[in-house]
Amino acid sequence: MMDNKPFETPVVVELGHVGKYRQIRSTREAAECLMTVWPLNRGERHRNALDTCLKALEGYRSTADARRALVEAARESEVLVPEDRLPDAKLH
Repeated sequence: MMDNKPFETPVVVELGHVGKYRQIRSTREAAECLMTVWPLNRGERHRNALDTCLKALEGYRSTADARRALVEAARESEVLVPEDRLPDAKLH
């Protein structure tokens, strides 16, 4: 079984509707989120993030690479929650 590969710092995204925040804490959770609940406005960075996360889970890429790729995909899809919004955020 593949390791969960936790992130050093979670990535927070806003999915579903305004105000619904989700902390993504690991490479496995990132891959699952990218495959199942990611917004439809997916582009090249989404594909790259999913590929990077899957390769990290298989041991071919680093967890840091997976996190960076996820952040870029979240920016591309306009769902990344900036750190300055986190204290007021209700995290799921």
